[in-house]
Amino acid sequence: MVNRQLIDPESIVVVGASNNISKPGGKLFHNIRTGTFRGILHALNPKEESIQGVVAHRDVRDLPETDLAILAIPAALCLDVVRELAEYCHTRAFIIVSAGFSEENAAGAAIEHELVELCRKYDASLIGPNCIGVMTPYYQGVFTLPIPKLDPQGCDFISGSGATAVFIMESGLQKGLRFNHVFSVGNSAQLGVEDILQYLDETYDHEHSSRVKVLYFETIKDPDRLLRHATSLIRKGCRIAAIKAGTTDAGSRAASSHTGAMASSDMAVDTLFRKAGIVRCYGREELTAVASVMLHKALKGKNLAIITHAGGPAVMLTDVLAGGNMDVPRLEGPEVDQLLAHLFPGSSASNPIDMLATGNAEQLGTAIDFCESSFHEIDGIIVIFGTPGLAPVFDVYDVLDRKMRSCSKPIFPVLPSVTTAREEVEAFLSRGHINFPDEVILGNALTRIYNTPPPPEPEPMPGDIHLEKIRQVIDQAGEGYLSPQEVRTILESAGIPVVMEGIVTGESSLCKVAHHIRFPLVMKVSGPLHKSDVGGVAMGIENEIDLMEQYERLMQIEGATGVLLQPMLSGLELFVGAKYEPAFGHVVLCGMGGIYVEVMKDLAAGLAPITRPEATRMIRSLKGYRMLEGMRGQEGIDTDTYAEIIVRLSILLRHAVEIVELDLNPLIGRGTLLSVVDARIRISKTGKEK
Repeated sequence: MVNRQLIDPESIVVVGASNNISKPGGKLFHNIRTGTFRGILHALNPKEESIQGVVAHRDVRDLPETDLAILAIPAALCLDVVRELAEYCHTRAFIIVSAGFSEENAAGAAIEHELVELCRKYDASLIGPNCIGVMTPYYQGVFTLPIPKLDPQGCDFISGSGATAVFIMESGLQKGLRFNHVFSVGNSAQLGVEDILQYLDETYDHEHSSRVKVLYFETIKDPDRLLRHATSLIRKGCRIAAIKAGTTDAGSRAASSHTGAMASSDMAVDTLFRKAGIVRCYGREELTAVASVMLHKALKGKNLAIITHAGGPAVMLTDVLAGGNMDVPRLEGPEVDQLLAHLFPGSSASNPIDMLATGNAEQLGTAIDFCESSFHEIDGIIVIFGTPGLAPVFDVYDVLDRKMRSCSKPIFPVLPSVTTAREEVEAFLSRGHINFPDEVILGNALTRIYNTPPPPEPEPMPGDIHLEKIRQVIDQAGEGYLSPQEVRTILESAGIPVVMEGIVTGESSLCKVAHHIRFPLVMKVSGPLHKSDVGGVAMGIENEIDLMEQYERLMQIEGATGVLLQPMLSGLELFVGAKYEPAFGHVVLCGMGGIYVEVMKDLAAGLAPITRPEATRMIRSLKGYRMLEGMRGQEGIDTDTYAEIIVRLSILLRHAVEIVELDLNPLIGRGTLLSVVDARIRISKTGKEK
């Protein structure tokens, strides 16, 4: 619970305050005293009479009532101090910057647990331990630098790592990125990134709240809550960028299914962020560049104009944008000739608009005006303008400043001469603008945002999914892989088409089942898990002689309990699979089927439940999508039918969390006729794999 005392305290005590500002307690006290805090500031230190000119208290019981306590003392002392502050001073918010808790050893973890219980008892907020602190517009309770000038129009930043928070702020401030709140949650003993995001969602005000949120995770403790509040904020008009560090694929090595081997924790994070509408980043420069783009006017399309006086950066930027599905469209028509008339001979206005090295402020303003008013296909403008140092460029950046304020289309400045034109760039940033010194980093940021879809709207469940039958099978089944008949019942109950089949355990019924299904047939061994690996599949069986020969061969395979007969289908082979990721839920995969699942690894992923638009985006993102559409005279498949199967499977999984691995491989068919030919479902009820 985030309370008023944590965000806007009327009084603060720094426990462990010091006259030495090279120590955390001393720096904390100094930063609060010299910052925006206008309340009553207390210092608690039994060895000092005064701290930085403020009378020091030697005992907690000497303190008056105090809203917020910030502790910079050894871990072993924190529990008693928090208890006394809560009891005698009615303190209801605590920030513990001290280390030595759960990140260090079991004894520290035990203290941390007791601190949480104590704060719960007194209905108090707890940030940390093991963090750098908190900055709000009302106080700067951190022991580190930098301390940005907080701006309501800046971004709200929540970090699971204190040191990383410092480095991310350094990266952003160099660009001119502004901050509104900064929360370093450390060990997140009580309040983590998700809790702070919930608070920002529940207190969001369209007129006064920051519309950009920046997140750094080392652990996502509550994916459902993250999804719920990120989605809510984005639907209110916010934009969110995040890094999730520390994800490995080690767990996939122990999986037994195709899906289990290919899905990973990192894939779960990716699908969660995409479902929430969060732009995922992989480094601090990328994160702060994406946040900086988000603070500009929203780009409403993918068409960009590049105005430059240097050809090379424009070429590199164009390549990045094109590779990210954005466009630098060629400009044509009489307006191009009109613009050229204002530029020096040799200039180009086809896009990129190259004003040459001799281009000046007046020409830049004219080029921007044409992109704003005459080139209607253009959605946004990128201006690349540095200097070789021959003359100041204050006038150029003055024009850029005015146009950024007056134009309806977003303008992204790339001012690369941060050394040669240092004074000009600093003057530009001082007006509240952001600079992107590297055009490639800007291009990557733009494409990441463009390719992150908004959160999907929820959809009603199809009425013909029989959840009670699915639950009956799951509840009655044991651990491990379900039988073919159990798998069929589950899939049919979900409305997923399954190929006709018959199971034979003896020669007496072999011919009867074969004639019922009709030749040509496919025969598969029952028992062994990976049938292809042991030669357990026979295809194109045309008559009874072939039938008997293949039956005898398959039954000699170790572990064979019978054979499965299916009609020989033709068409494209597709794949759908799923794996349960602890806390996240089911990651659903789709792609080309058969052996191509493992060979090509052309896969797309989503997080259950999946809506039809999400399923369609997954399918269209496949490299083999053209094959699905049909090519070279071969009929494709109806992608709406494929998407429907993905949606139904995801609903099934949402109501059968015991399913830990599932493969539908392959689905075969053409047009709207798609059928599951082979399926495996493994369940776990013990919770050990979740």
